Amino acid sequence: MWGIPVLLVALFGISAFADESLLIFPEDARELPSEGFETRIVSGWPAQPGQLPHQLSIRMVNSAGSVSSCGASLVHQQWGISAAHCTAQRTTLVIRAGTVNLTRPNMIFEATQMFNHPDFNENFPTIVQPHDISLIRFQSPLDFNSVIQPIRIQRHEDRDRNYNGVQMVASGWGRTWTNGNATEILNWVYLTGVTNQRCSSLFGGSWIIQDSTICAGGYNDTTQNPCQGDSGGPLTVLEKDGKTTLVGVTSFVSGRGCHADLPAGFVRPGHYHAWFTQVTGIDFDWDSDSDENSTDDPYSSDSNSSSESNSDTDEESSFEKGVPNANGEVFGWLH
Repeated sequence: MWGIPVLLVALFGISAFADESLLIFPEDARELPSEGFETRIVSGWPAQPGQLPHQLSIRMVNSAGSVSSCGASLVHQQWGISAAHCTAQRTTLVIRAGTVNLTRPNMIFEATQMFNHPDFNENFPTIVQPHDISLIRFQSPLDFNSVIQPIRIQRHEDRDRNYNGVQMVASGWGRTWTNGNATEILNWVYLTGVTNQRCSSLFGGSWIIQDSTICAGGYNDTTQNPCQGDSGGPLTVLEKDGKTTLVGVTSFVSGRGCHADLPAGFVRPGHYHAWFTQVTGIDFDWDSDSDENSTDDPYSSDSNSSSESNSDTDEESSFEKGVPNANGEVFGWLH
């Protein structure tokens, strides 16, 4: 049985095996001490205008009219990427782009076309599961500017790359502590890559951690993590060519809480290029040698959509209740 979503946790200096004492229901996470820690993403910093021009804020509305929030990444004039558990069973999304302060967005618009990966079971959107990735189609193309820019998607060739020890950036408007205050200001935090093998061992060998998963934890502080409201948002790296690449979509965390000393789980978009092309008609893949000289750049403002519709290699309110799966681990979403 899959574990029900709660929120996201992240870290690197992971020192202890995740035994059952760390796999608790999210309600219990609010009991853990929080005094003495700074209240950012968790333990992150406020973003500056234009620093993260690919970051989107989405407010999701379901058929009953209830509203929750997630993040997303801009990858094209008419397309964004988020988590399937954010968009499943939703009727409308209210999207803010070019935004640091949610009360002063550069652009705000609605979207009603969401495509969840076919291997994600939409009948159970509150259950943590693999393939937690979705595409959002905008009704009209966006005009790029200094604060609204697309981000490059991890290429297929790097889909199983070992990011162990690599510095990464996660960002969002999520809560600044487990069940803490939400923020109107976009925050970001450094994380460090953790091998899938290590991540799996910390969660009791859970089948949730697959080749298409990437895990990351605190960079220089064990409390550095995404939190409630950050689901669907970006995990990025700065590549050797000087460009920022989307290598993860925020998906799950330990039920212990945002600030726990356990890694968070993200979905590797490099595993899904064939599906991206099938849905959008756009080839988002790229080659490190020819990308700079490409005349058919899917991230260019001149590009248009043609569709309507691992193993490691060497290289909002409060948590939803987490239910242990057959292995006894608990995970949770971050919305």
